[in-house]
Amino acid sequence: MAITVYELLGADDRRFSPYCWRTRMALAHKGLDAAYVPCRFTEKDRFAFADYDRMPLMTDGESTVGDSWAIACYLEEAYPDRPSLFGGAIGKAEARFFNEWIATLSGPVMRMIVKDIFDRLDAADQPYFRATREKRFGATLEEMGARSHEARPAFEAAAAPLRAVLAHQPFFCGEAPAYADYIVFGTFQIARSMSPLKLVEPGDALYDWRRRLLDLHGALGRSTNAYRE
Repeated sequence: MAITVYELLGADDRRFSPYCWRTRMALAHKGLDAAYVPCRFTEKDRFAFADYDRMPLMTDGESTVGDSWAIACYLEEAYPDRPSLFGGAIGKAEARFFNEWIATLSGPVMRMIVKDIFDRLDAADQPYFRATREKRFGATLEEMGARSHEARPAFEAAAAPLRAVLAHQPFFCGEAPAYADYIVFGTFQIARSMSPLKLVEPGDALYDWRRRLLDLHGALGRSTNAYRE
């Protein structure tokens, strides 16, 4: 079966969606090839056949699956002979926690970089992004950009338990990465792809973890335009 993934695209070929990165890494983890169809926010008509208006969207033969978590669960069930994303029922339950918790980390990250994201979108997408994000955050993009530093303490608080785990093991899933790692990695990828802001510095356990993720699967994480290692 041929797998196709519709994923979000910024200017200069920046594949920045954290959710799409979860799907990219999940497919690579499973050793599955896919054709990627980059779409802008304003090009949702390209996958209107699916009656689903967000990315990633994946088609696999006769199956169509939207939402990164649903895609991961589908891949685990449809390809049980490939490396597991969860390592069993307990691992899946723990990954579900990460899937719900990640907003604690991604919320502050978005507040720090939302203006940078806007600046690195195609002009056609900018009005949509401005309207939806200003409604979501209750402030203009310029106001959020000027106060981006105010979100740093919330990011550091959310990152603290991640650093504590990495003091004992190289990945959140143990000695090898799995889907929970990819959930967190997606949030770091949007910042790396769309903003010059440094979330982590060399010597930080999260910096080293991110570097290990970037090197996985033939350095897949490095395959898009970005600001740094």
